[in-house]
Amino acid sequence: MIRTTLSVSALALAVCLGSAQAETVFPAKLVGHAFVPAATFVDAPADAPEDARISGKFTTGSRVDAVGTVPGDTGAQHGKRTTGLSVPFEGQPLQGFSGFAMERAEDGSTYVLTDNGFGTKANSPDALLFFHRVTPDFETGSVAVNETVFLSDPDKKIPFRIAYEGTEQRYLTGADFDPESIQLVDGDIWIGEEFGPYLIRATTDGKVISVHSTMMDGAELKSVDHPTVSGLSKAGTDWRVPRSGGYEGMALQPGTDLLWAMLEKPLLGEDGAPVGNHLQVLAFDPAKGEWTGEGFKLALAEGATAIGDFNFIDETRALVIERDNGEGDPSLKCEGEAQPDCFPSPAMLKRIVLVDTASIDEDGFVRRIGHIDLMDIADPDGKSRIETAAKRDLEGVMTFPFFTIENVMAVSNTEIMVAMDNNLPFSSGRTLDKAADNEFILLDVSEMLAAK
Repeated sequence: MIRTTLSVSALALAVCLGSAQAETVFPAKLVGHAFVPAATFVDAPADAPEDARISGKFTTGSRVDAVGTVPGDTGAQHGKRTTGLSVPFEGQPLQGFSGFAMERAEDGSTYVLTDNGFGTKANSPDALLFFHRVTPDFETGSVAVNETVFLSDPDKKIPFRIAYEGTEQRYLTGADFDPESIQLVDGDIWIGEEFGPYLIRATTDGKVISVHSTMMDGAELKSVDHPTVSGLSKAGTDWRVPRSGGYEGMALQPGTDLLWAMLEKPLLGEDGAPVGNHLQVLAFDPAKGEWTGEGFKLALAEGATAIGDFNFIDETRALVIERDNGEGDPSLKCEGEAQPDCFPSPAMLKRIVLVDTASIDEDGFVRRIGHIDLMDIADPDGKSRIETAAKRDLEGVMTFPFFTIENVMAVSNTEIMVAMDNNLPFSSGRTLDKAADNEFILLDVSEMLAAK
């Protein structure tokens, strides 16, 4: 395969400018496909507050207690199409999945994180926070959930008031944190979240051990959702991380055991506007419990708005999910106003990018080696299990046309596993009017994984 040989500085510039020749596009082949059905729920723990028995009571801006009375929809950006599921839910949504740990559990299962619930602090105070050990079966298409672990703070390690403050167990909710990335380090769980942004250390049975603020250039880096930020706070001065811009990815580096936490969106400057089209990555030493001061930047491709996950494949090379905010097949793009039979903002840019952290240019940008296109996955063996609505021939091709694709890890020297966050009940993707299942795909990407 011919590879582009731009200098790192030129490559970063070309990526920012969206040059089609900036980096290699590697092939991807679908090897397996499995999914958790959208309407999958888990009971709250027996000792959790009664309030947690029913979730999603606050998604409308006012309290609604009657189960299943408020239809979920895709929101204004995606045409407000109903998804067939209605809140509040009896129990807690098992999904959406928002991060794979690189290290597996002792039984070989994969640690995967469920995020804050329904998307914001305001609408998720009854959404419990938890992670799982799962085992996808790509032969049958099912996903075994071996264990679900609920996060709690019985020892009062969290430095601010939580939603269930007055309870004995002090289970955490989506009003407290927005967990988006997870790693297993020396027998403990580390979670990167977006509201602080904070790093959270917990036991494998979910008890919080410590909470770490983000330090950058000698000062605490805060988001608009930080507990000390108020309506009078100034963007770019009092807070620099935009909403949903915290630690979407956090990778464990083999050899050093450092955690590299990647912000989802560009930081804001003093004028309150984004500083360039790149993301900041910061290094944290879990053994010392402190930020090292090291870091680098990732240049986003033109059309990309965020990242979804970040995991190393060896001591220097890592995988990053790069995406836009679209969902649905591009062939069904609306012409003019949104209609029931089209996607107003379809998926256009969904990628897994390979970067090399051993190659950082003088401006601090990491080298992008190349990527695979999740909207163009070869499926010659017909492994795809769910039909995709489209006005084009998808014979022999699988697409992954979801808004938030937030899980990636290498499973061998030739294969990676990717999964998405279905934002239950607010996202579709494969169809126009049905809540997305939480899909896992196994991909043969041997050429990309071999690239240097």
